[in-house]
Amino acid sequence: MNETFQALTLVALAVVGTVVVLTRDPLRQALVLGVYGMAMVLAFFALQAPTVSLSVIVITTIGLPPIVLLALRKIREYEREEE
Repeated sequence: MNETFQALTLVALAVVGTVVVLTRDPLRQALVLGVYGMAMVLAFFALQAPTVSLSVIVITTIGLPPIVLLALRKIREYEREEE
């Protein structure tokens, strides 16, 4: 049972990682990156590393997407000022 769960989470990582790379719009890419973070949490949980999965929750799901979204907002504001 655990091996099946591990295999499924690794396949999910591969699929969601590919979706992140193939997403062209940076805003959508930031949102898909949050989903990728949750897939990583499941993978680390399946690999019996709960402390790592808790760290990944904080970094990739709660921390990273807002930082990317704020950076995109600043870039767009800067581009508007130049016009």
